[in-house]
Amino acid sequence: MHVIEAGFPASSEGEHETVKAIAGMGLEALVCGLARMTRKDVDACLDCGVDMVHVFIPTSDVQRIHTIKKTREEILEVTQDVVSYARERCDQVLYSAMDATRTDRDYLIQVLQVAKQAGATVLNIPDTVGVITPSAYRDLIGRIVAEVDCPIDVHCHNDFGLAVANTLAAVEAGASQVQVTVNGLGERAGNADLAETVMALESIYGVSTGIHTRRIVETSRLVSRCSGIPIIPTQPVVGDNAFSHESGIHSHGVIARSDTFEPGIMTPEMVGHRRRLKLGKHVGRHAVRQMLADVHLAPDDRQLDEIVTRVKDMSVKGRQVTDADLYEIAGTVMGVVANGKTIDLQEIAVITGNHVIPTASLKATVDGVEHVYSSVGVGPVDAALRAIMGILPTRVTLKDFKIEAISGGSEAIGHVLVALEDERGQIFDASGSGDDIVIASVEAMVNAINLLHRVRKG
Repeated sequence: MHVIEAGFPASSEGEHETVKAIAGMGLEALVCGLARMTRKDVDACLDCGVDMVHVFIPTSDVQRIHTIKKTREEILEVTQDVVSYARERCDQVLYSAMDATRTDRDYLIQVLQVAKQAGATVLNIPDTVGVITPSAYRDLIGRIVAEVDCPIDVHCHNDFGLAVANTLAAVEAGASQVQVTVNGLGERAGNADLAETVMALESIYGVSTGIHTRRIVETSRLVSRCSGIPIIPTQPVVGDNAFSHESGIHSHGVIARSDTFEPGIMTPEMVGHRRRLKLGKHVGRHAVRQMLADVHLAPDDRQLDEIVTRVKDMSVKGRQVTDADLYEIAGTVMGVVANGKTIDLQEIAVITGNHVIPTASLKATVDGVEHVYSSVGVGPVDAALRAIMGILPTRVTLKDFKIEAISGGSEAIGHVLVALEDERGQIFDASGSGDDIVIASVEAMVNAINLLHRVRKG
């Protein structure tokens, strides 16, 4: 990234210390601190050692009258005073006319000109409540670029799902800097998404952003884990389904040539993702044949038709069909015995309770060698899965874990689905069922691990 807005130092002592720590990390990116239009807030940013001070003030009538209760003339006066004060002490000053898209256009131009004359090095035109359309934003930014001699920055909110579209429209009109967030996280419905904006600029517009795009998916997943906010499967660029194909027509196409049903100008490898064929009620023969070929299974046409039919029947009944399910179905239809198991679980015991740290102990053979291992976790399932991962010969990441009830009552049968990702980025999913959710989870995990190693061994 070129600029990182690290926080709002004047908002709290904790925020102040966080911004100061980030500014002291020696990052290549400029570190920016946010400030209201007061000298005190500017001083708080400067005390943190930031490279850029970002000052903002409401300029729309609705915000100006009802939040800060200042006249238009007072806005101009305080802009002149604080921007010049900040610029005398910092080489980079970003000025934001908050709620710019609901501000009287002539007055907005006047405010921006005052900010530029006072020393602002970049002018930000925020769509603070996400209400402008791309065509209107393009016109607004175009006018500002023509009338105010200063680099223009934009900050778009996603209340109507237009944040990325508005950001791109602004670039078309001459904006030279855009504000984005990882996974679109931000106030209310969020802000313009980094991955979508960067890849649209790089792949559609042919603009070099300088962003290392191969780290986009990795960064997205990191932020998701730290924030606790999941990435929905259909999220563009970074979602699990972004380069996944279930439909028979789509799968057939991408097997033959990937750009038949993918953009082509953006490949999964460009963003650190992986292409994947998925199993479901729309799956086709070509996808199933390819997935089986990956594990050196070659059914004849009659067997393939039977395998596809069984996969579709399972999916129509509402059950997610995993890779392990496919290989089990294929083995049954073809009369093929699966390769030996990498992990053969013999015993597992879990201790848990109100005043006991959940602990799992297991005994298993891994490639024929017996292992005994124990692990603690935040709950009995977590402890059990950690124990299994502790005896693995290769590093894997638990990418997804789902529990579904397939019967009701206190003796309900649970169905557990897990997805593992290996160090190569390949994903393997499997399932387990039973009335003991810990054992079902362990079964699913072991099935996925054995699947992973089966694919590797061929």
